[in-house]
Amino acid sequence: MSRHVAIVTDSTAYLPQGTMERHGITAVPLTVVLGDRALEEGTEITARSLAQALQKRRPVTTSRPSPQAFAEHYRKVAESGATGIVSLHLSAELSGTYDAAVMAAREAPVPVRVVDTGMIAMALGFCAVAAAETAETSGTMDEAVTAAEKRAAGTSAYFYVDTLDYLRRGGRIGAAQALLGSALAVKPLLKLAGGRIEPLEKVRTASKAIARLEEIAADRAGSAPVDIAVHHLSAPDRASALADRLRARVTGLADLYVSEVGAVIGAHTGPGLLGVVVSPR
Repeated sequence: MSRHVAIVTDSTAYLPQGTMERHGITAVPLTVVLGDRALEEGTEITARSLAQALQKRRPVTTSRPSPQAFAEHYRKVAESGATGIVSLHLSAELSGTYDAAVMAAREAPVPVRVVDTGMIAMALGFCAVAAAETAETSGTMDEAVTAAEKRAAGTSAYFYVDTLDYLRRGGRIGAAQALLGSALAVKPLLKLAGGRIEPLEKVRTASKAIARLEEIAADRAGSAPVDIAVHHLSAPDRASALADRLRARVTGLADLYVSEVGAVIGAHTGPGLLGVVVSPR
């Protein structure tokens, strides 16, 4: 068995499977509760089935992995030869996932460093890749954590949603509640700030909001080397077109990912979501 620092994240990182396999990253799934059924994200519920449930206004909630799920995952990673684990997770402001990981880490058979990245989606995924790349070059746990934290500090995430209703229902919008009174008259742009979803701008139409999302992301990317991810839920054509425009505009673009978010984020944003993650290298 190879001896190494292993990188663990959770299912909301939405990393492509090939990227996870290439870097040896593993993920602990969060749970989506659809009616009376608890389903693991990524294996037992798809984004499409989630979107259909939301459109039918079926009750949908989400929950963190249990400490026991983390403990079992850490045990398996240690048995594969890891001498230490860096466990990187979505913002503790949005989920109890980080707390569950901390509880499990206390009993793990190898040292575990649990990090609240303050990120979500590929903003979290890029942190996991940065940590894995450091670990691959014989980096220590501390060095892998530092790489992830540095990547998080420079990463920005912006979101367009068709409606704030899903975020309101899930209690995930924080200060964006100030927009609710006029939500029907505007198309909101949001940002990830301090680990929370916050209002960014209010735009009158969907087309103008998406154009503004593109402009904000391109300005943030600048001309230095940068990775970008475009996320969506039930909006593949919009996401593909936005990605093409960013590919043409961003001169320092390194990697660009286009992917549909999973059920956990989708449950809180609803169909029509577009998100852009900008992560300087």
